[in-house]
Amino acid sequence: MSPAPHDSAPPAQVNPVLSAPASANTAGPVPDPAQEYALLAPPELNAAAWTRASSRLLAKALAEFAYEEILEPTPVAESDNDQYALRLDDGTGLTFRARRGAYDGWYVDADSIAHEGRPLTDPLDFLVRARHLLGLDGATLGHLIRELSATLAADARLDHTALPADRLAELSYAELEGHQTGHPWLVLNKGRIGFSATDTARWAPEARRATRLPWIAVSNRIAAYRGVSGLDTPDSLYARELDPEVHAAFRAELTARGHQPDGYLLLPVHPWQWDEILLPLYAPAIAAGAVVPLSTDGDLRLPQQSVRTFLNTSRPDRHTVKLPLSVLNTLVWRGLPTERTLAAPAVTAWVHGLRDADPFLRDECGVILLGEVASVTVEHPLYDRLPEVPYQYKELLGAIWREPLRLPPGERARTLASLLHTDPNGRAFVAELVDRSGLAPAVWLQHLFAALLPPLLHFLYQYGTVFSPHGENAIVVHDDQDVPVRLAIKDFVDDVNISAHPLPEHDTLPDDVRAVLLTEEPDFLVQFIHSGLFVGVFRYLAPLCEEQLDVPEQDFWSLVRAEILRHQARFPELKERFELFDLLTPRIERLCLNRNRLHLDGYRDRPDRPHAAVHGTVPNPLA
Repeated sequence: MSPAPHDSAPPAQVNPVLSAPASANTAGPVPDPAQEYALLAPPELNAAAWTRASSRLLAKALAEFAYEEILEPTPVAESDNDQYALRLDDGTGLTFRARRGAYDGWYVDADSIAHEGRPLTDPLDFLVRARHLLGLDGATLGHLIRELSATLAADARLDHTALPADRLAELSYAELEGHQTGHPWLVLNKGRIGFSATDTARWAPEARRATRLPWIAVSNRIAAYRGVSGLDTPDSLYARELDPEVHAAFRAELTARGHQPDGYLLLPVHPWQWDEILLPLYAPAIAAGAVVPLSTDGDLRLPQQSVRTFLNTSRPDRHTVKLPLSVLNTLVWRGLPTERTLAAPAVTAWVHGLRDADPFLRDECGVILLGEVASVTVEHPLYDRLPEVPYQYKELLGAIWREPLRLPPGERARTLASLLHTDPNGRAFVAELVDRSGLAPAVWLQHLFAALLPPLLHFLYQYGTVFSPHGENAIVVHDDQDVPVRLAIKDFVDDVNISAHPLPEHDTLPDDVRAVLLTEEPDFLVQFIHSGLFVGVFRYLAPLCEEQLDVPEQDFWSLVRAEILRHQARFPELKERFELFDLLTPRIERLCLNRNRLHLDGYRDRPDRPHAAVHGTVPNPLA
């Protein structure tokens, strides 16, 4: 996809729902009762595509449920040691072949799954047959079927439009995002509860459709702005984000409706959020003129894997924008918590300050921290005063502007998640990149680990601070030979945690940052690297490298351990911190993401965001 250049883009299309001025004498458009609707099924919903996606997802479900010990498959005694069995609710048997890996992981052969000797490819059938075995109540089962069906439909669509690995390697960072298959650990990774089929076709990342976002104006009586140095005022942000004539047009729209433009803050809004959530729940504020719909800014933006984040493809030098979206996906409602949105620029300033004052991070690692540099938060006059109401109602309206990824000529970026991708021919994306580099696979992996680990380890050991370096938050920067050279990190305000054990490096922490950052004890702080990176990404990357790069899984983990030890040798003065934040302990706690949905929180409303479950321990391959 190559969007039109900014100066040749067609005129912005004004959305009448967002832009039509209110009138006491008009009741809005009246539907034509004679209108007929043609019911069409998308082309990817065919038997062959559905079976492929289903078979793959069933294997994933068995593997991840077994990893989290939701299921406990038993070895089949009379077969070789990679054959396993489950007894389903009705007493019938399910068998499959699997091998075990690091962290007690499971890798299930999709083609081997059989029910009573007949091939089984349907995860929905399995869910129903194993609902008691899985410990599901009726409400959870009903919602699970819905979320699993939506995930399968998205997978079928991805298969229908999939590209071979060599073509994926030529895509830009923004374009490559639309080809990713979602969270590797969460089985229900594209449920998007709240989206219709039409919404998904329009707004999901795999739709790969750039759009013009509408803007609104919100009275500063209910809205607040925050920005880092250089973006201290709203106008300093708008000068970078809006063409002068667009900014002037927004102000003119406000004036024409009888409002003082200087009394309002401007922000983009997701059209789905406006129609589904804001028009009903902010109706009093809209009626009072405290929230005023405007037109679009004319820039094309492309939704990323998080669904609520948009990259500007018309003007890549402009900020990425993160908008609340009241859709339930991958465990949580995808809103923007008010307190953390307010604090985002302050968190960014603190993290940037650590990096900029540290020669190792700044000069040797060249780590890129994509800061959340400006935000607008909008309170809800009722929900924000009610701590007991579900958290989804306290994350409804606001915006965060994140720094765009700017790279010098010769460098290109890809999310870490992309390395796990496998094309329709079965070729792993990581294998394509290794071939392009001309390096031996083990050497390429050494470069990957040397790019990723030193900055993450230094933040942990030196500053007692961790990011959540999962596949979407960690971005691998490659040179012009596709060799990994450095790391970029995003999503600070949601995923930065600091040590609850007091450290002198935290003495300069501003009060507003300290108040919003989550804290964890040292032995759990390391879980962000273990679970986010090692369990959440490397657990899948290692068997891919064994299968397609001839790097044995044991050698893969030896290379990871060697990079950790190399970093520790580089900073011997931090020996006490290596022991405080021990990444090499024999066992670690098993964090569980699917257990949260199946057993802990299910689909119930709660006043606070849920967290990953802990269930037992697993051996640490780095010990």
